[in-house]
Amino acid sequence: MNLYKKIKLDNGLRVITVPMENANSITVLILVGAGSKYETKDINGISHFLEHMFFKGTTKRPNTLRISETLDSVGGEYNAFTSKEVTGFWAKVDKRHADVALDWISDIFLNSKFDEKEMEKEKGVIIEEVNMYLDTPTAYIGDLWENILYGDQPAGWKVIGEKENILSFNRKKVVDYYQSHYSSSNVIVCAAGTIGKDMEEKIKNHFKNAKQGQSSQKIRTKEVQKKPEILLHNKKTDQTHFCLGVRAYNLFDERRYALTLLAIILGGNMSSRLFIKVRERNGLAYSIHTSADNSTDAGYLVTQAGIDHKNLEKSIKLILQEYKSMKNQPAGSKKITEKELQKAKDYLKGTTSLSLDSSDSQASFYGVQELLGKNILTPEEKFERVDKVSVDDIKKIAEDIFVPEKLNLAVIGPVEEKDSDKLKKLLKL
Repeated sequence: MNLYKKIKLDNGLRVITVPMENANSITVLILVGAGSKYETKDINGISHFLEHMFFKGTTKRPNTLRISETLDSVGGEYNAFTSKEVTGFWAKVDKRHADVALDWISDIFLNSKFDEKEMEKEKGVIIEEVNMYLDTPTAYIGDLWENILYGDQPAGWKVIGEKENILSFNRKKVVDYYQSHYSSSNVIVCAAGTIGKDMEEKIKNHFKNAKQGQSSQKIRTKEVQKKPEILLHNKKTDQTHFCLGVRAYNLFDERRYALTLLAIILGGNMSSRLFIKVRERNGLAYSIHTSADNSTDAGYLVTQAGIDHKNLEKSIKLILQEYKSMKNQPAGSKKITEKELQKAKDYLKGTTSLSLDSSDSQASFYGVQELLGKNILTPEEKFERVDKVSVDDIKKIAEDIFVPEKLNLAVIGPVEEKDSDKLKKLLKL
């Protein structure tokens, strides 16, 4: 078992180190409590825009080429990401080049120039990124799903933002956002892998000049729904893509462990109920998957699939039948057994353990917990909570979430508003 260590520097920045015996790599990950949920409508997309600008030049590495070739020269991996609640930057290198990674990532994070000319060029890059997502239904359907859940509030907006906003960003807006959200109290540095005894001291030295102060807070997500809702997006596609699911629990709700297991039983793997029913027995989809999502102030369970246009109604009916069977156990349905639940538990523990073989996954596992929940559980502690979930717990969860007033459907394909009434009639639990 890896024994992580957490300290807080004098400037308020939190540091987590996760030693991994026999690892050949080291990952340095910086996490910031910032994302699209921290934005207002007029600057929606600025968290993601700012993330891009960290790769455009520092005093030490004045341009993108100098930044990228630093880690390319040692075969390192590096990237950044923005979500609704987290922005992250990471570098993963051979353990011999730990100092290179630490110097590189602290440099772009603390010393980026945010050059106005580079911003203007980057607008074109991000607009094309928007177009790429719009042309990728398997990705864009997720945005529509969260939009139908949360509507016109930060949780319902796209992380990447709207094109009009992107084109309006300037250096003042970007720097103002950086100053109000990127303070040391809102930042975690996590190093995982083959870590030397002096790693903490090196991190202290590299980040001693991190800006201090408090960061702006996000607006809490509001959830209001009284009946099933549908969002249709008409697009000429080879498949109809849809998300069908329900509102559920946030990150701090202990029922999230049972929710995750329920999602696995329904559609978490190739032996799950929906994979067998929708793909293997009916041949309706190549890909169908159910997952549970927990943010700090909301959560949901959702099934996503891509199918032939003519099979949309049949697919929805089959999924809803399985949702209903989780709570009602109607005649002819297959009850959840102890064996089936144990299989889901073992699957979850197994996939988690496999993912944690890599230093970047270890850094993310511990860092994200600290940033969002302010409480870190080891894998073993999480597994203990998973093991406590009973068949009765699963049934209670199903009874709570599989109700009409929490049910939602988002669709991309050759659908029109006239199809809405017909689809709404199917949304019964």
